Formats: sequence, C-alpha cells, structure tokens
Amino acid sequence: MELEMQSRNVEMTPRWKTEIEARMEDLRRGHDDLTHGRVTLTKNRHHKKQDHVAEALVVVTLPGRHTLTARKEDKTFEEAIRSAFEAVTIELRKFREKRALTEVRLPPIPPNRGVICKLFPNEGYGFILQEGGGEVYFHANALHSLTFEQLEDGTEVVFGVEQGKKGPQATTVQPPPTVATKAF
Repeated sequence: MELEMQSRNVEMTPRWKTEIEARMEDLRRGHDDLTHGRVTLTKNRHHKKQDHVAEALVVVTLPGRHTLTARKEDKTFEEAIRSAFEAVTIELRKFREKRALTEVRLPPIPPNRGVICKLFPNEGYGFILQEGGGEVYFHANALHSLTFEQLEDGTEVVFGVEQGKKGPQATTVQPPPTVATKAF
C-alpha cells in the first residue's frame, strides 16, 4: 500500500511521522486490501483564540474506487491523529458490515397449486380451490402476471398463502410455470 504524508502550515516532525506510520500499519493489518492511504496534518492559523488548532485528515482507498475519509481537530497533533485513525477504523468496519449484508433476492415461487372456483369481479375478489381441498380467498391486488379479466372458473394458478383475519388468504396468485417440452 502506498502511503502519503503531508503537512500544511506546520513542519512534519519525526514523532508525528512515526505515529502515522504505526497507525497505518495497524490499519493495514486489519484491512489488507487497502490500496492507498494519505494523511494530511494542518495547523489552523486563522483562529488564534480557538482551542482546536491541530487537524488530521486520513483518507484510505479500497479496491473498486471506494474512498473513506476521517477529519478530526484537536488541541495537539497526536490527539488529532489518534482521533482521525479511530474514526476511519469505524468507517471501515461500517463499510464492511454494509457490504456483508448485500443479498440477492429472487421472487419466491408460490408453493401451492389450485384452480379458480369462485369469482366476484365487481367486488374484486375470488376463491381458489387448492389441491387437497379447501378454499383460499384472494384479492385482485394479489394477482401477478394475471388480470382479473383473464380469470374464469377452472383457471390453474399457483399461489402463496398466509393466515388472514377470516381464514387463509392468497398473498400472490400467478399462472403456473410453463414446462418446456422437446419436440422429437
């Protein structure tokens, strides 16, 4: 990993340089994929009455052009360096946790099969006779890849079920998946 160190309005001391190198090495041990790091120390000379005159900026780059930044001000450069590295460590942890939560969601295939047995088009609902017996209520909003006008008694469907206030109800209703057949 390439490390750049800069200072503005103040001369970089060997002690600060050693502190930055040690903290960057600790950071690299926990995150071996860091590609670049830059630390800039700036002395704020415009606000003489302000207590926080030392500023440390830490910028690290990860593969894929992901850049994380932490800027901290304090009374001394040692404190500012420590605070900035602690902040960038937290940002790296949050970045890793966020990436770990990425999941690919596929639409679920409804597990139940049945046929339409009763339709009430003016009210926008109907019932499905499921395989094995029993009727399941469905509302027009549960239809996927189907319209209410396409439905008639005996239409085959697949559907997901959950328990409603008055009994089982379909959460999704869609046409059964088509099976490809080979012509010989």
